[in-house]
Amino acid sequence: MAIDFPAEISALRTTYASIREVSDLEALRKELADLNDEAAAPSLWDDPEHAQTVTSRLSAVQAELDRIEKMGGRIDDLEVLVELSEDENDADSLVEAEAELETVKAQLAQLEVRTLLSGEYDNREAIVTIRSEAGGVDAADFAEMLMRMYLRWAERRGYKSEVYDTSYAEEAGIKSATFKVAAPYAYGTLSVEQGTHRLVRISPFDNQGRRQTSFAGVEVLPVVAETDHVDVNENEVRVDVYRSSGPGGQSVNTTDSAVRLTHLPTGIVVTCQNEKSQLQNKAAAMRVLQAKLLEKARKDRQAELDALKGDDSGSWGNQMRSYVLHPYQMVKDLRTNYEVGNTSNVFDGEIDSFLDAGIRWRKQVEQA
Repeated sequence: MAIDFPAEISALRTTYASIREVSDLEALRKELADLNDEAAAPSLWDDPEHAQTVTSRLSAVQAELDRIEKMGGRIDDLEVLVELSEDENDADSLVEAEAELETVKAQLAQLEVRTLLSGEYDNREAIVTIRSEAGGVDAADFAEMLMRMYLRWAERRGYKSEVYDTSYAEEAGIKSATFKVAAPYAYGTLSVEQGTHRLVRISPFDNQGRRQTSFAGVEVLPVVAETDHVDVNENEVRVDVYRSSGPGGQSVNTTDSAVRLTHLPTGIVVTCQNEKSQLQNKAAAMRVLQAKLLEKARKDRQAELDALKGDDSGSWGNQMRSYVLHPYQMVKDLRTNYEVGNTSNVFDGEIDSFLDAGIRWRKQVEQA
């Protein structure tokens, strides 16, 4: 069946117009100009940490503007390609136009999803923690599979990631891991992954080859910004140091460089062992602790609002996805009912379709 290019291109233009309308391009251009002025200041690098924040944000805003503004040109170019192909009756060019149409539609859909990320912290970078839950060694192995999945997703998108802490299980896999994904809107995007993930498969650790169900939990937090005012009283934090350990409990460091922070008022515990020095590990652990305290404050505020509204509904993120490797192959989101049959691709980081479906679903729930 022939593609109705005029109708498809008209639909693309309608979607693109709505994206531009809600993206507030003028505000982005003003922010970009302000950041360029700040980046050009001779004293910028007197404060290296602030300078990195400025340059990182400058790069993110420029990329966001380019992504939106260049899409209009892509649609124009597609229309010209279709017209030339039809005028010259060029079948090869029409095939090229069909492929470009699908590419533009996919990229436009991603832009459209980005406009749905309007939460208080959605534009932040993300701190992700994965923990093995019920299921013994299979759960620890599953937790490591999930960690690789998210790190591969970040790598595929060109996002920088930094592993803060990995606690290895004795036989295989990990007990827990914490890492940062340094990209704009990483928190808003990955926050829909928060909850319990379930794996069903023939256990590679069972000599009798029985089917095993195991679970892993995912927590996603926004990185704390300078404007958040998350004050941590050092007198309320207990600092323990110990030697970093690797798989099988082997020590990977001859000095006590790993750091454990315990926030005494809340009981929140954070560890970091992947940096080279105790000072670096303490700084990274403090960033994670601040993120957890920020999230706790947000949840406390939300609980107060829910109490006023009489909202006794449970968290939408608890049971959220099943990965089935036996007796059939399927990954299914239990909230959106979106599913795919290629489990290998999912575990290799191809999760954008799940993220998009989750973000759209969450927006519908919020508006209901």
